[in-house]
Amino acid sequence: MTLIIRDQLVCPPTWFASYRDLTLYCHIFLKLDIVIESELADTYYHWIKPRGGMDFIEDFVRPGSEHGTRLDFAPREPFTIVTDRIAPENVHRLIASIRSLAA
Repeated sequence: MTLIIRDQLVCPPTWFASYRDLTLYCHIFLKLDIVIESELADTYYHWIKPRGGMDFIEDFVRPGSEHGTRLDFAPREPFTIVTDRIAPENVHRLIASIRSLAA
């Protein structure tokens, strides 16, 4: 199963530590392949790579090219979990939602 994270959710107001917690949990415990959906992959890669944000990310993909559970700021496709950021106050809810959709 694949978890697709929208590129804008890796930038503030997302807390980078919460983003890392989410990707770590999904990769290790849920055994998900995690990709970031972006048209500007180079820009996002150069921002998150030095911060350790690529440790649990498989690759960058073009919008609409992958199927799986989506984490996005708008309900674009089925199996989308909508959020405006990844932060300490919602990371547990996001993990629970991802776990239920990935099952």
